[in-house]
Amino acid sequence: MTIGDNQTPMMNGAYLGSGDLPQRPPPVMSRGAIAWVRENLFSSIPNTIMTLLGIWILWQIVPPTLDFLIFDAVWDGTGRDACLESVRKAPVGACWAFAKVRLGYFFYGQYPIDERWRVDTVWVMGAIGVIWLLWPRVPYKNWGSLYFFLIFPVIAFFLLVGTPTFGLQKVPTNLWGGVLVTLVLSTVGIVFSLPLGVLLALGRRSQLPLIRLFAVIFIEFVRGVPLITVLFMANVMLPLFLPDGWRPDSLLRVLVGIALFAAAYMAEVVRGGLQAIGRGQYEGAQSLGLGYWQMMVLIILPQALKIVIPNIVNTFIGLFKDTTLVSIVGIFDFLKTIEASFVDPRWATPVTRATGYAFAAIFYFIFCWGMSQYSQWMERKLATGHKR
Repeated sequence: MTIGDNQTPMMNGAYLGSGDLPQRPPPVMSRGAIAWVRENLFSSIPNTIMTLLGIWILWQIVPPTLDFLIFDAVWDGTGRDACLESVRKAPVGACWAFAKVRLGYFFYGQYPIDERWRVDTVWVMGAIGVIWLLWPRVPYKNWGSLYFFLIFPVIAFFLLVGTPTFGLQKVPTNLWGGVLVTLVLSTVGIVFSLPLGVLLALGRRSQLPLIRLFAVIFIEFVRGVPLITVLFMANVMLPLFLPDGWRPDSLLRVLVGIALFAAAYMAEVVRGGLQAIGRGQYEGAQSLGLGYWQMMVLIILPQALKIVIPNIVNTFIGLFKDTTLVSIVGIFDFLKTIEASFVDPRWATPVTRATGYAFAAIFYFIFCWGMSQYSQWMERKLATGHKR
């Protein structure tokens, strides 16, 4: 056998090539989108059946939804005739003209029109505070915390409630409604539930029997009843524990109930993160001479909260959606203002109710999806040295 120019004899009689081999095409299953579809959607008979079933379900849902929300929707009009199929002589989808006309009521409730600039100012200030705290590239986080947790709440209170001292007309909370109430309830609940939940979680793990007993009773009692019960108790029973002659505002009572309810659930989330921290972290902190609170604030809690970011955000999302239950005690949140608009005879059409609920669904989805995406981004950012 003749040895080629590009072959080298080996000790065992085999030959080792020393030249470049010609390129070969990649395997069929690693080529582009078609290979991905074959591997992930049609790799077996069960997967093929499930894929075809999913395609059929999407075909039954997506086109009619798009027709209703976009293609057959009515975008302009001044009354119900614009959204009646008998008048338009054509299919009628969502009556966005109704949402457009009632948009001010959806956002502000019965807040005086001439004073709504105060609400807009509060929203802008709140957005600045949220960006300042949550965007890592923004400097001076300490000042941002001072602004968001101290300066902003005080200014927002005087702007929304009003005070004659500064020439601001007083606006009682029974005129508030819509997005204003929903954002106030969810923001206050989120801001207060996390620190309260941390304290309750630490109390449940405390070595002091009285503190541990109080934390256990509070957490188990609140988690054992529905939010509606807590709202009724806050609305009816809270004034009984206050001095005579002082009857807190109905919105304030609801805020207290929501914050305490969310804090109980948050306490269990934080406790799960604390239990995931190894004993070595506690011993290492104690070996450095750190006290209990120094150890918790500097060593333990940052690690525990990092672990439970998904559960914390999940609690926040649930709290944001649960604010719709305040309508039970007469508070006009965003969903309640939409439902109250259905009785307007000027917009009484077969599609008005569906349009209102579709508008509410889009609103809640945008906020909840935004919180979810931010939490995932923070998880990726904090997962230094971890494989994903």
